[in-house]
Amino acid sequence: MKLLCTFLVIGLLFSCKGKDSDLKPIQNQLEEVENEGMEVPIKTSTSTKELIPLENLSDTTFVRLADYSDDFAYELRYASKNNFLKAQVYDCAECYTRVKTAKALLKANEDFKKLSYRIKFFDCYRPNFVQFKMWEIMPNPQYVANPVKGSIHNKGGAVDITLVTFGGEELNMGTDFDFFGKEAHHDNMDMPELVLENRKLLKETMEKHGFWSIRTEWWHYNLRGSSKDKVANFKWDCK
Repeated sequence: MKLLCTFLVIGLLFSCKGKDSDLKPIQNQLEEVENEGMEVPIKTSTSTKELIPLENLSDTTFVRLADYSDDFAYELRYASKNNFLKAQVYDCAECYTRVKTAKALLKANEDFKKLSYRIKFFDCYRPNFVQFKMWEIMPNPQYVANPVKGSIHNKGGAVDITLVTFGGEELNMGTDFDFFGKEAHHDNMDMPELVLENRKLLKETMEKHGFWSIRTEWWHYNLRGSSKDKVANFKWDCK
Protein backbone atom coordinates (compact mmCIF):
# COMPACT_ATOMS: atom_id res chain seq x y z
CA MET A 1 0.00 0.00 0.00
CA LYS A 2 2.89 2.41 0.85
CA LEU A 3 4.45 1.74 -2.54
CA LEU A 4 1.16 2.43 -4.30
CA CYS A 5 0.75 5.70 -2.38
CA THR A 6 4.26 6.76 -3.31
CA PHE A 7 3.58 6.19 -7.01
CA LEU A 8 0.33 8.15 -6.73
CA VAL A 9 2.14 11.08 -5.11
CA ILE A 10 4.86 11.08 -7.76
CA GLY A 11 2.22 10.95 -10.47
CA LEU A 12 0.49 13.96 -8.97
CA LEU A 13 3.76 15.87 -8.88
CA PHE A 14 4.40 15.33 -12.58
CA SER A 15 0.84 16.22 -13.52
CA CYS A 16 0.85 19.42 -11.47
CA LYS A 17 1.04 22.62 -13.56
CA GLY A 18 2.20 24.81 -10.69
CA LYS A 19 -1.15 26.38 -9.85
CA ASP A 20 -1.42 27.51 -6.24
CA SER A 21 -4.65 25.57 -5.82
CA ASP A 22 -2.85 22.32 -6.75
CA LEU A 23 0.02 22.67 -4.29
CA LYS A 24 -1.64 22.24 -0.91
CA PRO A 25 -3.10 18.76 -1.61
CA ILE A 26 0.30 17.61 -2.89
CA GLN A 27 1.97 18.93 0.26
CA ASN A 28 -0.48 16.95 2.40
CA GLN A 29 0.35 13.76 0.51
CA LEU A 30 4.09 14.42 0.63
CA GLU A 31 3.87 14.66 4.42
CA GLU A 32 2.53 11.10 4.47
CA VAL A 33 5.62 9.72 2.72
CA GLU A 34 8.36 12.14 3.80
CA ASN A 35 9.94 9.56 6.14
CA GLU A 36 10.40 6.94 3.44
CA GLY A 37 13.72 8.38 2.18
CA MET A 38 12.44 8.75 -1.37
CA GLU A 39 15.64 9.49 -3.25
CA VAL A 40 19.04 9.20 -1.63
CA PRO A 41 20.30 7.22 1.38
CA ILE A 42 22.54 8.99 3.87
CA LYS A 43 25.97 7.37 4.11
CA THR A 44 27.45 8.97 7.19
CA SER A 45 28.14 7.54 10.62
CA THR A 46 27.45 8.84 14.12
CA SER A 47 31.08 8.05 14.94
CA THR A 48 33.79 10.05 13.20
CA LYS A 49 36.06 7.01 13.46
CA GLU A 50 33.71 5.09 11.20
CA LEU A 51 33.15 7.81 8.62
CA ILE A 52 33.59 6.82 5.01
CA PRO A 53 36.11 9.24 3.42
CA LEU A 54 34.53 11.62 0.94
CA GLU A 55 36.88 10.29 -1.74
CA ASN A 56 35.27 6.86 -1.37
CA LEU A 57 31.73 8.13 -1.84
CA SER A 58 29.81 8.94 -4.97
CA ASP A 59 29.76 12.68 -5.69
CA THR A 60 25.97 12.68 -5.53
CA THR A 61 25.71 11.00 -2.10
CA PHE A 62 24.45 13.22 0.71
CA VAL A 63 26.65 13.78 3.78
CA ARG A 64 26.36 15.75 7.00
CA LEU A 65 28.95 18.49 6.69
CA ALA A 66 29.75 18.65 10.42
CA ASP A 67 30.87 15.01 10.28
CA TYR A 68 33.74 15.99 8.01
CA SER A 69 34.93 19.25 9.55
CA ASP A 70 34.75 21.19 12.81
CA ASP A 71 35.84 24.37 11.06
CA PHE A 72 32.44 25.66 9.94
CA ALA A 73 29.93 27.82 11.84
CA TYR A 74 26.15 27.43 11.69
CA GLU A 75 23.03 29.50 12.22
CA LEU A 76 20.42 27.56 10.29
CA ARG A 77 17.66 30.13 10.19
CA TYR A 78 14.81 27.97 8.93
CA ALA A 79 15.11 25.78 12.04
CA SER A 80 13.90 28.86 13.94
CA LYS A 81 11.44 31.67 13.38
CA ASN A 82 14.27 34.13 12.73
CA ASN A 83 13.76 34.26 8.97
CA PHE A 84 11.71 36.14 6.41
CA LEU A 85 8.90 33.58 6.65
CA LYS A 86 8.61 34.14 10.41
CA ALA A 87 8.08 30.39 10.71
CA GLN A 88 10.14 27.32 11.65
CA VAL A 89 10.07 24.90 8.73
CA TYR A 90 12.86 22.50 9.80
CA ASP A 91 12.29 20.28 12.83
CA CYS A 92 15.94 20.72 13.81
CA ALA A 93 19.10 22.32 12.50
CA GLU A 94 21.37 20.21 10.28
CA CYS A 95 23.52 20.98 7.25
CA TYR A 96 23.65 18.28 4.57
CA THR A 97 25.02 18.61 1.04
CA ARG A 98 26.03 16.27 -1.73
CA VAL A 99 29.62 14.99 -1.54
CA LYS A 100 30.80 17.13 -4.46
CA THR A 101 29.40 20.23 -2.76
CA ALA A 102 31.03 19.28 0.54
CA LYS A 103 34.42 18.83 -1.15
CA ALA A 104 34.22 22.29 -2.72
CA LEU A 105 33.13 23.88 0.56
CA LEU A 106 36.00 22.29 2.46
CA LYS A 107 38.50 23.68 -0.06
CA ALA A 108 36.94 27.14 -0.01
CA ASN A 109 36.99 27.16 3.78
CA GLU A 110 40.69 26.36 3.80
CA ASP A 111 41.30 29.54 1.79
CA PHE A 112 39.16 31.59 4.17
CA LYS A 113 40.97 30.13 7.19
CA LYS A 114 44.27 31.49 5.87
CA LEU A 115 42.73 34.94 6.35
CA SER A 116 41.38 34.05 9.84
CA TYR A 117 37.80 33.63 8.60
CA ARG A 118 35.50 30.66 8.14
CA ILE A 119 32.20 29.91 6.44
CA LYS A 120 28.97 30.26 8.40
CA PHE A 121 25.86 28.53 7.04
CA PHE A 122 22.32 29.90 7.07
CA ASP A 123 20.88 27.08 4.90
CA CYS A 124 22.14 23.98 3.09
CA TYR A 125 20.26 21.02 1.57
CA ARG A 126 16.52 21.58 1.86
CA PRO A 127 14.14 18.59 1.54
CA ASN A 128 11.48 19.10 -1.10
CA PHE A 129 8.65 18.70 1.43
CA VAL A 130 10.14 21.70 3.27
CA GLN A 131 10.06 23.63 -0.01
CA PHE A 132 6.32 22.93 -0.13
CA LYS A 133 5.95 24.28 3.41
CA MET A 134 7.78 27.45 2.42
CA TRP A 135 5.67 27.86 -0.74
CA GLU A 136 2.48 27.43 1.27
CA ILE A 137 3.56 30.35 3.47
CA MET A 138 5.03 32.47 0.66
CA PRO A 139 3.75 31.35 -2.81
CA ASN A 140 5.85 33.90 -4.67
CA PRO A 141 8.66 32.73 -6.98
CA GLN A 142 10.50 35.99 -6.37
CA TYR A 143 11.25 34.75 -2.86
CA VAL A 144 10.64 30.97 -2.84
CA ALA A 145 11.27 28.52 -5.69
CA ASN A 146 8.17 26.64 -6.86
CA PRO A 147 8.45 23.20 -5.17
CA VAL A 148 6.94 21.39 -8.12
CA LYS A 149 10.12 22.14 -10.06
CA GLY A 150 12.33 22.36 -6.99
CA SER A 151 15.39 24.49 -6.28
CA ILE A 152 19.11 23.74 -6.20
CA HIS A 153 18.77 23.76 -2.41
CA ASN A 154 16.50 20.72 -2.87
CA LYS A 155 19.27 19.08 -4.92
CA GLY A 156 22.00 19.50 -2.31
CA GLY A 157 24.03 21.88 -4.45
CA ALA A 158 23.18 25.28 -2.95
CA VAL A 159 24.21 26.97 0.28
CA ASP A 160 23.40 30.28 1.95
CA ILE A 161 26.49 31.56 3.72
CA THR A 162 28.49 34.41 5.16
CA LEU A 163 31.93 34.73 6.72
CA VAL A 164 32.81 34.97 10.40
CA THR A 165 36.04 35.51 12.32
CA PHE A 166 37.45 32.67 14.40
CA GLY A 167 35.78 34.40 17.34
CA GLY A 168 32.38 34.16 15.63
CA GLU A 169 31.91 37.79 14.56
CA GLU A 170 30.19 38.12 11.19
CA LEU A 171 31.83 40.21 8.51
CA ASN A 172 29.76 43.22 7.47
CA MET A 173 27.92 42.27 4.27
CA GLY A 174 25.62 45.30 4.31
CA THR A 175 22.35 43.48 5.00
CA ASP A 176 21.07 40.54 6.96
CA PHE A 177 20.54 37.13 5.34
CA ASP A 178 17.31 36.96 3.30
CA PHE A 179 17.02 40.72 2.95
CA PHE A 180 15.18 41.14 -0.34
CA GLY A 181 16.11 44.62 -1.47
CA LYS A 182 18.62 46.27 -3.78
CA GLU A 183 21.05 46.65 -0.89
CA ALA A 184 21.64 42.87 -1.07
CA HIS A 185 22.49 42.88 -4.80
CA HIS A 186 26.02 42.04 -5.91
CA ASP A 187 25.95 44.78 -8.54
CA ASN A 188 24.89 47.50 -6.09
CA MET A 189 28.06 49.52 -5.72
CA ASP A 190 26.37 52.16 -3.56
CA MET A 191 27.59 50.48 -0.37
CA PRO A 192 30.41 51.19 2.09
CA GLU A 193 33.84 50.13 0.83
CA LEU A 194 34.22 47.57 3.62
CA VAL A 195 30.97 45.86 2.59
CA LEU A 196 32.06 45.73 -1.06
CA GLU A 197 35.42 44.26 -0.07
CA ASN A 198 33.83 41.59 2.12
CA ARG A 199 31.35 40.58 -0.58
CA LYS A 200 34.14 40.49 -3.16
CA LEU A 201 36.22 38.21 -0.95
CA LEU A 202 33.30 35.83 -0.45
CA LYS A 203 32.27 35.84 -4.12
CA GLU A 204 35.73 35.47 -5.68
CA THR A 205 36.76 32.67 -3.32
CA MET A 206 33.55 30.72 -3.82
CA GLU A 207 33.81 31.13 -7.60
CA LYS A 208 37.41 29.91 -7.45
CA HIS A 209 36.10 26.66 -5.99
CA GLY A 210 33.33 26.04 -8.51
CA PHE A 211 30.35 28.02 -7.20
CA TRP A 212 28.30 30.69 -8.91
CA SER A 213 26.24 33.44 -7.33
CA ILE A 214 22.81 34.98 -7.74
CA ARG A 215 22.87 38.69 -8.60
CA THR A 216 20.22 39.65 -6.04
CA GLU A 217 21.49 37.63 -3.03
CA TRP A 218 25.02 38.11 -1.72
CA TRP A 219 24.66 35.02 0.51
CA HIS A 220 23.52 32.41 -2.04
CA TYR A 221 25.92 30.10 -3.92
CA ASN A 222 25.25 27.17 -6.26
CA LEU A 223 27.80 24.54 -7.19
CA ARG A 224 28.27 24.41 -10.97
CA GLY A 225 26.53 21.42 -12.53
CA SER A 226 24.20 20.84 -9.56
CA SER A 227 21.13 21.97 -11.47
CA LYS A 228 21.26 18.63 -13.33
CA ASP A 229 20.93 16.60 -10.12
CA LYS A 230 17.63 15.18 -8.92
CA VAL A 231 15.41 16.89 -6.38
CA ALA A 232 15.68 15.00 -3.08
CA ASN A 233 13.21 14.63 -0.25
CA PHE A 234 14.88 12.67 2.55
CA LYS A 235 14.44 13.87 6.12
CA TRP A 236 17.33 13.70 8.57
CA ASP A 237 16.89 12.40 12.12
CA CYS A 238 16.72 14.95 14.91
CA LYS A 239 18.91 13.85 17.81
